[in-house]
Parts: sequence; structure tokens; C-alpha cells
Amino acid sequence: MQPDMNPFGNRRLIGQQNVREQLERAISSGRSSHAYLFTGPRGVGKTAFALAFAEMLNGISNLTALGDRTRSKKSSWFNHPDIHLFIPLPKAVADSPQARSTEMKNRLSLLNGDPYEVVDFRQRPVLDDDTSSKNRQAFYPIDYFKKEIRPKCNLKPNEGRYTVIIITEIESMRKEAANSFLKLLEEPPEDVIFLLTTGAADQILPTILSRCRQIRLGPLEEEEIIGGLVTYDGFSRKDATWLARTTGGNYALARYYDIGRMQETRSEVIRFLRMAYVQDAGELMTLIQDWQGKLNIENQIALCNALEIMLRDLMIYRETQNTDLIINIDQIEPIQSFCEALGDARIPDMISQLQGLSGVLYQNVQFKLVFTALAFRFSFLMRGKDPVIPDEQSWQHLPALNTGAF
Repeated sequence: MQPDMNPFGNRRLIGQQNVREQLERAISSGRSSHAYLFTGPRGVGKTAFALAFAEMLNGISNLTALGDRTRSKKSSWFNHPDIHLFIPLPKAVADSPQARSTEMKNRLSLLNGDPYEVVDFRQRPVLDDDTSSKNRQAFYPIDYFKKEIRPKCNLKPNEGRYTVIIITEIESMRKEAANSFLKLLEEPPEDVIFLLTTGAADQILPTILSRCRQIRLGPLEEEEIIGGLVTYDGFSRKDATWLARTTGGNYALARYYDIGRMQETRSEVIRFLRMAYVQDAGELMTLIQDWQGKLNIENQIALCNALEIMLRDLMIYRETQNTDLIINIDQIEPIQSFCEALGDARIPDMISQLQGLSGVLYQNVQFKLVFTALAFRFSFLMRGKDPVIPDEQSWQHLPALNTGAF
């Protein structure tokens, strides 16, 4: 009889019970596929699950307590000779062997400390400044693939059962690199298993997709994120609840969101609503420019979520006057003042204006333009009026303000 094994990822992973059971069955069956593709929204654990699976494949007791099934003396995937992890790189980093080595070492070391650490360049361009708004697009160019990835694919297992190649954000492979990688998938080397991750499966070559077994991670439940933040990251339940909602279910982002910055954001959201109502152009532009300068794309999305939570608090308090239902309880006085002064405000319509903003920002539409237009529309909606420019003619927004309409 085979000894019992503790549940997959029981030492660190968050949620995804169906995926855990699926991967446990793959290990227990002894019939692993040569390629797995972990798909799902941002921050739900695609890389963490790939790392845990890589460890189980080679018998490393770390993210999962393997007990009697431990076959390796290594402490984690990070120092195992047969597990190789790659992330997309900006051109300047990919073209410099020294920069490539330094960045990879520093980022993978962080990931070794916690499998949910944000290490990709687009979300975290600079490791020592989480608020940096510098945009660093990262890819897998053909030279990076030839010099770094493909040689590892030809290695025979040294200590473990398999050579495991983990490639995150596979959709960012350049065309030439993707075609070269496809050849490896068509004729996979013996004892090599590829673990790929993506948040955009529709951007991957269909021929690559067809050669991978897909592992779909769903959105995390709010309570799962709260539990992770409280258990592993030391947040209070109050702050964890706010973070879980503010970051839109992105646990990886929520866990390193600065609490001081979080409190500041709550106050700034109230300020934005006030300035939007009175149309104080100078103050609005100062605030919006400040946000654009210090918030990277992920924190801009978090700001949109924070604004939506504040509006939902306003709507709930206006209808119930029950402070126990309010998330932003530290802002209860301005919430009460808003509801007293702006009884005609069309809050549901204001919330609807926020829907889809994350997609617009991810398409690199300038943040200041988005929030300037949003302030114009909020000004009318807070007065119970229709915006001057209808939704179907949003292209007319700049210039948008018709002060006579007040």
C-alpha cells in the first residue's frame, strides 16, 4: 500500500480545491502529460500551483508536505537542479547577460520566499519600489529562448525523475520563439515536462494550446483571499476584507499592497468625489496627475476598485443607515455627509461608469484622460442628471464639460 500524502499545496496554496485534486490524481496515476498549461485570472495562483506541481513531480517536500513520498533532500524548487523557471524579460534585460542573471536571481529568490510574490516586470517594474509607474513591457524574444530556455530543455534529469521547465506568461512569446517552442512540444525530449502559465489563452498559438493539458484556475472566493491575507501575510481581518475587494480578487497583488497607502487611497477617493462634484479643475488635475505619477497599472486598477467600494458603501448607507455593512468604516463621517447632501445622486449609474475601466487601462489609455472624463460624468450623476455626453458617444469627452448644463 502506498503511504498517504498530505493534500496538494497544504503548506501554502490558496483555494482552487478542484485543481488540487486534479493535480493529485495526475501524480498518483504516474501518467503525467508532457505539457500543462495553467490558465486563469491574474493573482489567483497559476505560478504557485505550477511550482507546487513541479516539486511534487520530483519529490520535494516544501509547498506540499509529502511525508513518506519525499524523494529529494532539496528544500524547494529553487535549489533543485532539474527545475528551471523562466519569466518574460524587457529587451534591455534580455540583451544583457549580466542584467539577465541579476534580475532573474533576485526575482526568483523572492518567488522562492513566497510562491505568490509578484515578480513580473509589467506589474512590478522595479523590485525596490512597489509604487513605480514605469512601464516595462516584457517578452520572450528568440535569442532569450535559444540561449536560456532551449538548452535547459535538452538536459537529462540529474537528481529528480523529470526535468521540469516552467515558463510563465507564455502568451508573451515572440512569434519566432513560439514557433521554436512548438517544435519542442511536437517532439518533446524524454523525461521533460513543461509547465506553462497564462492569463490570456486566446493569445497563444492554437497549435501550442492543442499540445497542452489545460489546468484552469478560477477566481478566488473572497473568504479564501481574506484567509490567505490573515494567515500568511499578517493582515487584520478588517484590512484583509478591504484588500480582497479593492484588488478585485487578485491575491498576489493584495498581499503586498501598502497599508499606509491603502488608508491614503480611501481619503483620496473621497477627495476625488468632492472635487468632481464642484468641478475644481485645478485640484482635480493635481490629484489625477499625482495618481498617474505614482501608481503603476495594477495600483491604478486597485484605485478603480477602491472607488467602486466607496460608492457601494455610499449606496448601502443611503438605503440602510447601517454602519455594520460599511467596508470603509474609517470614512463614515464623509459617507454620512455625502448621503445627506446628495440625496439625488445616481450612485448605481456611477458604479456602472467604472465597469470596464480596467480593460481600458490595460490597453494603455492614459490614466489622466480616463479619470478626467470620469470626473466630468460623475459631476452630472451626483446631481441626478444625465452626463452631457452619452455612453455611446464617449469619444467626444475631451473637451466634455458644458458648464451651462448645471
